[in-house]
This record gives sequence, structure tokens and C-alpha cells, in this order.
Amino acid sequence: MTNTTHFGYKTVSEDDKVHKVAEVFHSVAPKYDVMNDLMSAGLHRVWKIFTIAQAAIRPGFKVLDIAGGTGDLAKAFARRAGPNGEVWLTDINESMLRVGRDRLLNNGLSTPTLLCDAEKLPFPDNYFDRVSVAFGLRNMTHKDAALAEMRRVLKPGGKLLVLEFSKVWEPLKKPYDVYSFSVLPWLGKKIANDSESYRYLAESIRMHPDQDTLKQMMTDAGLARVEYFNLTAGVAALHTGIKL
Repeated sequence: MTNTTHFGYKTVSEDDKVHKVAEVFHSVAPKYDVMNDLMSAGLHRVWKIFTIAQAAIRPGFKVLDIAGGTGDLAKAFARRAGPNGEVWLTDINESMLRVGRDRLLNNGLSTPTLLCDAEKLPFPDNYFDRVSVAFGLRNMTHKDAALAEMRRVLKPGGKLLVLEFSKVWEPLKKPYDVYSFSVLPWLGKKIANDSESYRYLAESIRMHPDQDTLKQMMTDAGLARVEYFNLTAGVAALHTGIKL
């Protein structure tokens, strides 16, 4: 029997989800940054600045940015890690990775980029000082396997940072739903000529584990001192954990 999972609100086979998620990001890659700014009124940049601060990258650090997309975090990490550091930009989607690679090069950064699956990371155990994933975990089919891989490649004492959309403060739920299911697809149609991908975005956020559930998943993956920070009333949350 074929294992099934969710793609937004739909139930699909695991293989189909991989292909459908790939189609979404192939479609949105050229307009990804513009749409992020419009959808979040620029707040995604503030959330990433907070994540960068929590990462506390020092010169010489080895850093892995998973599902790094257009390279916002990798760019900041590379500048902080300096010439003696090692910062990898990775993504499972070739279109997104190309955009990120080109942006890094345009900023004078020759950061290594790699097409890879977060559930099967091609790196040795105990290698990185920091591992990050921003707005990518919810698209992964086996989140528990991906979190276990992230822990595996961290050095003892290393930190995992997971920035993701999360469960919004309850009084804001209704207006947030209206915005998500009406405004986002409309913006997607107008700006990226793709309403369906942004309808999937709204649905995938609702299907993603809430703050406490993700905290427990990270603990179950073997991370310690797991905590989270709600950002903008829980529209997003940053989870962090340490490998002991």
C-alpha cells in the first residue's frame, strides 16, 4: 500500500506530495521575495533578523541552512562566519536554489550551494555549529525524520533554529483566516499569476503542528532545552533546541 500524507487540505500519496510541493516552488520562485514582502507587509524580514540574532553566528562557524530558498539567512550567516567559516545553502527545489545561489553571488558571497533532501542530509555526523530552516519544515513529508537528521549533523553544543508559520493568537484567528484564504490567493494571482500555490500556502500553515506540538517533536528528536518565541501574535514562531 502507498503511504498517504496531506498536501494542504488534500490527502495524497507521499510521492505525489513531493512532486506537488516541487511544482509550487518552481512556480513561485521568480516572485518569491516580492510575494513574501507583500504577504507579510515586510514582517518576514523582521522575523529573520530575530532568527539571525538568536543564531549568534561567530567567525569560523560551520552553518547549514536547510530549505534556504533565496538565501536571506545564508547571506547573513556567511557574513558573520567570515572567510574561515563554512555556510551551506541547501534546498530540495532547484528553481529556488538557483535564485538563492545567484543572490549570494551578486552579494559577493561564494557560499556553497547544494540540492538535497532534508530527510537525508549528505553531511557527516557532528559537523555543524548551527542548523537553520525557515519556512520549510511544514512542506516536509516526514518532519520527524528531518528533525532527527538536523540533530545528527549538529555538533554537541550546536543549535537548531526552526522559523515557521504557526498558530495565531485566538482573537486574531477569524481575520487571519479571511486574509489567508481570500487575500493571499488574490495576491498570488495578481503578482505571480498563480493563486493555487498561495491557497496551498494558507492550507499548509493550518496543517502544520502548533507551537507546543513542534516543541515536543524537537524534544522527541533528541534536542534539549527546546523553547519557542512567538512572533507577531503567533503568525510565526521561532523554535530553538540544543544538541547535548
